[in-house]
Amino acid sequence: MSAPALSLTAEGLHQRLTQVLTPTRLEVLDESAAHAGHAGANGTGFGTHFRVRIAAPAFAGKPRVAQHRLVYDALRDFIDQGVHALAIETL
Repeated sequence: MSAPALSLTAEGLHQRLTQVLTPTRLEVLDESAAHAGHAGANGTGFGTHFRVRIAAPAFAGKPRVAQHRLVYDALRDFIDQGVHALAIETL
């Protein structure tokens, strides 16, 4: 039996990050439309390029690279399913 399809939307990423990292601040923006015609764009203008602004207790005392790794790890299956670019701003 295959896993259910992921919602490659800002809301889908928001839900996953909320579940995994319990952020105190979180904003997820789908910037795919601004990347139409670029590498990784799927032609729909949605679901390929995202910006995440996040603050979470799990980031305390960790360097930025480790903070970003936590975000990437939380979203690994989204990346595997078609998210091409992920800009991360940890707060």
